[in-house]
Amino acid sequence: MRNAIPIRTRKSPPEAADSLTKLIAGKVIGQQSAIEAIVPYVSMYQAGLAPEGRPAGVFLLLGPTGTGKTRTVEALASALHGSERSLLRIDCGEFQMDHEVAKLIGAPPGYLGHRETQPMLTQQKLNSVVTDRCGLSIVLFDEIEKAAPSLNRLLLGVLDRGILRLGDNTTVNFENSLIFLTSNLGAQGMQRELRQGVGFGRFVPESAAERQKQRLESIALAAVKRRFSPEFLNRIDLTLTYHPLSEEALSAILDLHLQDLRRHIANRLGPHAFELEVTPEGRAVLLNLGTSKEYGARHLKRAIHRHLMQPLASMVTAGKIAPGATVIVEAAQDNSGLILRVADSGQKPGSLAAPANAA
Repeated sequence: MRNAIPIRTRKSPPEAADSLTKLIAGKVIGQQSAIEAIVPYVSMYQAGLAPEGRPAGVFLLLGPTGTGKTRTVEALASALHGSERSLLRIDCGEFQMDHEVAKLIGAPPGYLGHRETQPMLTQQKLNSVVTDRCGLSIVLFDEIEKAAPSLNRLLLGVLDRGILRLGDNTTVNFENSLIFLTSNLGAQGMQRELRQGVGFGRFVPESAAERQKQRLESIALAAVKRRFSPEFLNRIDLTLTYHPLSEEALSAILDLHLQDLRRHIANRLGPHAFELEVTPEGRAVLLNLGTSKEYGARHLKRAIHRHLMQPLASMVTAGKIAPGATVIVEAAQDNSGLILRVADSGQKPGSLAAPANAA
């Protein structure tokens, strides 16, 4: 829990919000404006100035898949509570039919399965994602556009009054909660706009990129207004549009994943750990395999797992990597995969013929 942010009081130093912003921005790349818009709601709660009788903040996060919407919520949970798992996550894809909402709140008395149906949203479960470092619970309704209309109606009371009434007539209080709704609404229209426009490349003029961002936000908001009622949208504090990631952002995300992999190797193997060196050509292959305009960085972790972690595991189990050795990750000749080879610490990497593993 070394990265957790303790509860702040009204006497907290003004840089507390800045430290939280930097901590989240270190894990969510390319979406600085969204992070800066969310953090003040945490500061209001920590200062004791959050509104009464409703959640501390309600956010609708829009944008294409793989741009960091869910990652932002996980990073906030890690910053406040020390773990990305310290949040209550509801996958709205599991509630596409009206009758399935009973799984969320439990069947009311007199209905079949009243005693057998244990609600997913209870005060106990909400309290379980709170730590002694911060009393603010984080609730995520992922892909809200997939939810049945009855779930949206159910949320009206939660977003407005901070209260959810369960099937057994007990209540759940969301006043000390930040509620996040994520959605891919408008993503297809945003991709069409990107294909027609100048994109988010490295040399796009700032004025043109700003105009395109405004058009993308308009597309996303128009799709949201077609899907949700005005009374639902009026209960949302902030609607934030996540923009497609630039090449620089994708490269920075790859750096984070590689740092996590090196840390994982050191923690799990201990004295038998080894160093990992990825050449620029190897990085280019991973970016090509794990990123795209359509899916952003969503598949990057999967590409690293398949093309890097699995071959490394095979080499470790075969005894091909000595403790303290350096594994060089290079691109195959046709750039379709990776080649892994081991270099002795006392020799130059290029002078050793080592076991290769092409992905």
